[in-house]
Amino acid sequence: MIEVRDLVKRYGSTVAVDGLSFQVRPGQVTGFLGPNGAGKSTTMRIVLGLDAPTSGEGLIGGRRYAAMRRPLQQVGALLDASAVHPGRSAYDHLLTLARTNGIGPRRVAALLESVGLAGVARKRAGTFSLGMKQRLGIAAALLGDPAVLMLDEPVNGLDPEGVRWIRELMRSLAAEGRTVLLSSHLMSEMALTADHLVIIGRGRLIADCHMRDLVPDGESLEDAYLRLTAGSVEHGAAR
Repeated sequence: MIEVRDLVKRYGSTVAVDGLSFQVRPGQVTGFLGPNGAGKSTTMRIVLGLDAPTSGEGLIGGRRYAAMRRPLQQVGALLDASAVHPGRSAYDHLLTLARTNGIGPRRVAALLESVGLAGVARKRAGTFSLGMKQRLGIAAALLGDPAVLMLDEPVNGLDPEGVRWIRELMRSLAAEGRTVLLSSHLMSEMALTADHLVIIGRGRLIADCHMRDLVPDGESLEDAYLRLTAGSVEHGAAR
């Protein structure tokens, strides 16, 4: 389970996250939604130990990420598919991560095959398209066969076949009992993928409910989302 407890994050006079609390439970895909500047990426970075909270905490399985000895075996994450050394091959990128987390090279080869990158495994990541980098990022997230997955805009740059692959992968992982948190701006895709939704605006919780409870008959997820977040949009703000 992912737990966010009374989380606050300030950057000077700017409040990015404002007393946010929610839980992400296993066995379902939880969609994490909000306008630009809502605090989604900041929240995910705090849970993953990349940013320090001003107050409150983000826990995975009851522990902070920094306390995990081999974190990739417990939680997999994709926040920025471009965050890979451009001169390193796909295989070497994954192998480096694997070695630091007690994972063998067979797992690396198997994942490259699984995500459709086996044919370019020895090519430099700097030559990859955005869609190929997304596939590499998914492979990195799955490297330790973790029980918890956190993905930020994983379908960016993917073609329709790749988008369907991600959707089916997320749902199959949740069906295995894993905890899946998925952030995206694509309402149509979220409607097909998520079981539960957490929606925030201006760093505060707006909704935390099952998809069917948020979207009444005759209304689309996009309509429901826009209705709920109408007062939380900050044009030009960073996430």
